[in-house]
Amino acid sequence: MTAIPIIPENAPFSPEQRSWLNGFLAGVLSRGESATAATSPAAAVKSLLIAFGSQSGNAERLAKRLSKTANSRGFAARAAGLDALKPADLAAAGNVLIITSTWGEGDMPDNAISFWDDLNQNGSSPDLKSVKYGVLALGDRNYGETFCLAGRRLDERLAELGAQRITDRVDCDVDFDDPAAAWSTAALAALAGEDAPEPETPAGPEPCETGFGRKNPFPAPMVANHRLNGPGSAKDTRHIAFSIAGSGLSYEAGDALAVQPVNHPAVVDQVIADWQLNPASLVEFPSGGVGPLHEALLLYYEVRHLLGQPPAAPGDVAALLGSLRRLQPRLYSIASSPKAHPDEVQLCIGVVHYQADGIVHEGVTSTFLADRLALGETAGVYIQTTKHFRLPADRTRPVIMVGPGTGIAPFRAFLEEREATGAPGKNWLFFGDQKSETDFLYQDQIMGWVERGVLSRLDTAFSRDQPEKIYVQTRMLQAAGDLWQWLEEGAYFFVCGDAKRMAKDVDEALHEIIRTAGGLMPEAATAYVAQLKKDKRYARDVY
Repeated sequence: MTAIPIIPENAPFSPEQRSWLNGFLAGVLSRGESATAATSPAAAVKSLLIAFGSQSGNAERLAKRLSKTANSRGFAARAAGLDALKPADLAAAGNVLIITSTWGEGDMPDNAISFWDDLNQNGSSPDLKSVKYGVLALGDRNYGETFCLAGRRLDERLAELGAQRITDRVDCDVDFDDPAAAWSTAALAALAGEDAPEPETPAGPEPCETGFGRKNPFPAPMVANHRLNGPGSAKDTRHIAFSIAGSGLSYEAGDALAVQPVNHPAVVDQVIADWQLNPASLVEFPSGGVGPLHEALLLYYEVRHLLGQPPAAPGDVAALLGSLRRLQPRLYSIASSPKAHPDEVQLCIGVVHYQADGIVHEGVTSTFLADRLALGETAGVYIQTTKHFRLPADRTRPVIMVGPGTGIAPFRAFLEEREATGAPGKNWLFFGDQKSETDFLYQDQIMGWVERGVLSRLDTAFSRDQPEKIYVQTRMLQAAGDLWQWLEEGAYFFVCGDAKRMAKDVDEALHEIIRTAGGLMPEAATAYVAQLKKDKRYARDVY
């Protein structure tokens, strides 16, 4: 058989271009194995566009992995973000697979918004009758009716425009590896006109060189845990740090750290008592192997929601385990720059405690880190790369950061990075919380940046320091003229924090500033914001 050449790593192509060319050459040479094959329609190389809508990076990783798999099977495949595509690109590609997450309360991820808007332009949407497509949707069932809503909407809209669905949409919960692998296998088989083989075992997210990743977290020792709020604060915000020395893990400012939590032993004990079970009963662990029920509930399943609920089947271990979701890692925006803190990852975490219906509720991961993990003890962690949330490569560009409360985390990392690298670009921070006396997180460090000129401007909004509530969006509107001027100078605009209210209010304020200070009509202001996102100058890390 003819050897298939591989485009060398040092060839002047991007990884995506090299992957596409390798697949193309594989397909061409496979057609040339015989005269019969060369004239067979079944042997023709099929182009394949794999488009992704991604906020935290999962959809992008799945799309790029699928592109490599497709190229190895003779497709000429390429992966591209939806922000780089127009609906007409789907018609040109012919074969299209879309992988998208859902963000916030059923919203499109940021890099899919402009594509979605284009797809819904009345009278200008292209005819997609020649397109064969499939959709993989990523989501979280905790969001109820908005679970995988972005993927569902894209699937329905493509069908409305005449595209031919070649495989059923799959809606994935947070534990998406197995269903994503099954969907990928079925989709490629359908496009190739073949019966779907058994899905391959998913490889999981690409690990770092040491192999530590979501399937194999690194046991990182906690090296710091102190409260950031002053006495009398209504909040409990912690500065947490882990050592990653010797792990081979690396990160950049803007990335997130995933932490694998452990349930509270008292909660596990209560659930076992309510269900009238033996904690020593042997059960199969989701990770493989067998162990006691108590350990399984402590490490592998979400159990807190069972408190206060009557058991569905007392005494039935299988019924209990069958009703539970896997205990998932929690993502936290990293609050440190690796240049300022080598071999260490630092976090800014709000500890969750509240009471409802007579039951005290606690955040599983936040209380695990704040109250139950002692210094020196380890938690399983891995780095979640967040490519969309990055400082500009041009270090002279101005940067505007809006991060109230724990939303300060990535901006502490950004400012440490800008100081460590001597970046000459201006930096403007909007920070807010409840009270300046007790809730000015990292106050000494932030004021030090002001004094040294690292922070060109600081605007704070402490909502309860005066009778009327003042928030970060209030301060934005008060500084509308200057903010508009920074944008016109090429500033990057970043937002981190609460997705339900703050991020939406900040977005509305940004549109208003562009309309008023920029003198633009509403449609032009909307287009201006869309261009900021397309140019990757407006990025959000919201939750």
